[in-house]
This record gives sequence, C-alpha cells and structure tokens, in this order.
Amino acid sequence: MLNIKKIASSILPGSTERKKEKAKEAPHKSLLDDIIHTADNFAENFHENPAFSFVEKGTLDYSIESLSAVDDLLEELSDFEWNEDQLYNITSMIGCYIFETARRNYGGEYFWLEKEQQPVLIAGLPDFRVQMKVWEKVRGRVLNGREDNIPFFIAGYKEYIERAKEGDVFTIV
Repeated sequence: MLNIKKIASSILPGSTERKKEKAKEAPHKSLLDDIIHTADNFAENFHENPAFSFVEKGTLDYSIESLSAVDDLLEELSDFEWNEDQLYNITSMIGCYIFETARRNYGGEYFWLEKEQQPVLIAGLPDFRVQMKVWEKVRGRVLNGREDNIPFFIAGYKEYIERAKEGDVFTIV
C-alpha cells in the first residue's frame, strides 16, 4: 500500500522560512514568476504520481475543471495530520496552482501581503477590486474537509468579477 503522506511530504518543496524570505524579497514580476513556477511544479509532481491515481496525466491543465481534481487531492490530504511546515508547503504549492488557474481564466494581478505573508490575486484594477486569498482556503480545505470546496470558491471569484461595478471592493477568503 502506498503511503500518501510520505509521498506528499517528499514532493512538497523545501523550507517554509526559505520560501517566505524569497517571496518577501520578490518584486511584483518575480512574484508572478514564482507563482507560475510553483504551480507548474505542482502539476508536474502530482499528475503521474501513483499515490494520486485519480490525478490523471493532462488533468492539471489550468482549466476550471481541473480544480475538481485538486479538490479530490485536498480531500485525500485532509485525512492526515500535518505539522505547520508541511501544511505551509501544501498550502503554498497547491494554492499557487489554484491562483494561476484563476488568473489564466478570469484575470488579475498578484500582490504580496506583507503582514499576512501570503499572495493575493486582484482582478478589476483600477476600476474595482475583487481579491482572493487562496492559501487560507487551501489550509481550510485540508483542515476542515469538503466545507471549503475549491471549485465553489473559484466560482465565487468569477461571480464577483462579473457583477463588480466601479469602486467596488470584494475580498474572497
């Protein structure tokens, strides 16, 4: 039997502190590059891993439909207890894939929230702001289960973008 926790831990990227420092120092352009790179690594690492056979090759293609496979993966990961470093790595790696899927499909720009030590995706600038904090949602999905459904979350992002008017500000967490 495959040990999903061991496999997941082994393919998640390195030190939490190193990643936080790198993101903190990264200017706007580097943040975009870092998120894309991390999202690409996530897709590459998980799609052919035998522990996650439900994530078939080509499934993680940045389509909105691919978020169902991500949600299934998070359901599997929610069956385990993770230390804070592992949870941060899961949150940031999978969160970057979700961010990039949303950006490619609905637009937006990444910004780093210094106080919260996480990125935010903001759509509609300069006319309105629809901003979403994906890392918090991924963490909630791992800790709380299905109540923090990822496809539903992204559908909400799209809905707020479509109905926003000049001057509106919405935050989706």
